[in-house]
Amino acid sequence: MTALLASVRSHDEALDAARAGADLIDLKEPNAGALGGLAIGDIARIVRELRARYPVKPISATIGDLPADALDEIAARVIEVSDTGVDYVKVGVTPGPAARRCLEQLANLPAAVVPVLLCDGGMDGELAAFAASLGFVGVMFDTSAKDGSTLFDHVDSETLARWLRLTRERGGMCGVAGSLGWAQLEQIRALAPDVAGLRTALCVDGRRSRVDPQRVAQWADALHRGSGDVGAAGMAADLVAAGAVRV
Repeated sequence: MTALLASVRSHDEALDAARAGADLIDLKEPNAGALGGLAIGDIARIVRELRARYPVKPISATIGDLPADALDEIAARVIEVSDTGVDYVKVGVTPGPAARRCLEQLANLPAAVVPVLLCDGGMDGELAAFAASLGFVGVMFDTSAKDGSTLFDHVDSETLARWLRLTRERGGMCGVAGSLGWAQLEQIRALAPDVAGLRTALCVDGRRSRVDPQRVAQWADALHRGSGDVGAAGMAADLVAAGAVRV
């Protein structure tokens, strides 16, 4: 089953998405960029309140949009976000001269980091393979420009399938995101990633508007039916068993 990762920006959105059946709650600020980060205090508060009601539902948070060569700032932010109690810390990585060094550093930090490889204009296949080889708890493939194009406009399904397979072979979860919507549902189902990350498709009117619980429920149902619905609770249990989720 593909789990629904719902990206939310507030306490109210987080609780709405959790109640509506999102399997993972992802904390980020869409007004601050593709992987814009929330304030540390806000992340910690949302984590506390979610844990009180949904103790085994995985939570991730982004560190904000930073260039891959800002190694010290990235490391400091990863630790700050991890210390809030989230299960996963998401870090965007853009292909370029600093990308491999950035991934190496992330792999050695005392945090459960999920690198998000940003595929705008394509992705360096060697970089994707390198990320898969480093033993991350998971790797996601996404886009940074929210311009109406989707992940599948930048990377073909066959290539994505190869990268997802490499990640799984190394024991990590694999995920896709990047302005995905109903038009991409069958492509997502065919790839069968562990996680599909959504924001725009869950909102009332674009990614900067409010998350709609009804849309969350519709997407959770659609993704779960893609490969046999074992239920949101079953997916949460699987992620706990993977050894990365704090309870």
